[in-house]
Amino acid sequence: MGKAWNQTRVAEILGIEYPIIQGPLGGFSSQRLAAAVSNFGGLGSFGAHGLERGAISDIIAEIRSLTVKPFAMNLWVSMEDDGARTSDAAAFQRAASHLAPYISEVGGSQPSHSPYKPIRFEAQARILLDAKVPAFSFIYGIPPAEILEEAKRQGMVTLGTATTVDEATALEQAGVDIVVASGFEAGGHRGSFQQSSEDSLTGTISLVPQTVDAVSIPVVAAGGIADARGIIAALALGAEGVQMGTVFLATEDSGAHPLHREAILTGKARPTALTRGFTGRLARGIKNNLLDVMNQPGTEILPYPLQRALMRNLAIPAQKAGRADLLALWAGQSASLAHEIDVNELLKSLVTGVAARYKNCAGEGFK
Repeated sequence: MGKAWNQTRVAEILGIEYPIIQGPLGGFSSQRLAAAVSNFGGLGSFGAHGLERGAISDIIAEIRSLTVKPFAMNLWVSMEDDGARTSDAAAFQRAASHLAPYISEVGGSQPSHSPYKPIRFEAQARILLDAKVPAFSFIYGIPPAEILEEAKRQGMVTLGTATTVDEATALEQAGVDIVVASGFEAGGHRGSFQQSSEDSLTGTISLVPQTVDAVSIPVVAAGGIADARGIIAALALGAEGVQMGTVFLATEDSGAHPLHREAILTGKARPTALTRGFTGRLARGIKNNLLDVMNQPGTEILPYPLQRALMRNLAIPAQKAGRADLLALWAGQSASLAHEIDVNELLKSLVTGVAARYKNCAGEGFK
């Protein structure tokens, strides 16, 4: 008798019932969503990369008040791009000029330049280590050896994102426990760290089996997985778990604005496109008026995170005005498959759907 589909090394290492990981969702995370996924038996995640230390501590405490199950906190190893500390007021004004008419259109105030205040990854990681979170996931690089070593001493599971096979190999060599192989279909940011994101656009169906063959640690598939069929496909490719973002972003418990969730659930998320215009780093979102404007030739883009901060000056008034066409709406290429607004119903449909299809496959593709 073969193993059940959910009895994988990923589930065993993380101490979860189902090897389904909720994508960290960056600024659209919520404590309720992370806890709900963990309580069901998956791994809830919270993206904390843009937060100060005190806020991260409070979030960890709140998640722990909502669940006793394992959960993950996610950080970005690389917190700024070249030029972030030297970018000046003139560059700011040039970048802001592309947004000025739209900010006026929705009744917002024009932004002014202010000094950049960096947030250090090491300081954020220290909060996670001190709090002894169950799982520590990260993108855009590999943490320093001393951080990974302390995490291992404390029994924290580490999950690193790779967008290429070479990045996956580097993560394994650094001692990371699980590698998340992220195909270019995924919504949000491309977490590439060895080459540019534009040179690291491998699809999930190609990236996952090559990564499985290249490393001995468990592989989690991410990118374009939105239903039970996607999970079955990932398992057949050799993955031992999946990470799903857009379908969780569409649920009521996520931190996404209602306009964002509506765009996903009503099929307006087709097509999606890649852009640096929303934050300064390459990311996938719904193709709308704002994305087209930011992708126009000659549009000046500030280094990350300066561009991200600039775009907030449009986001807040655009939300108040109900203008989804002027919002950065993150979504993956399979967003049109997202239909559930209740996170527990979503998870039930995934688990029951996979179980039924797994039986039909007789387990042959999952050994």
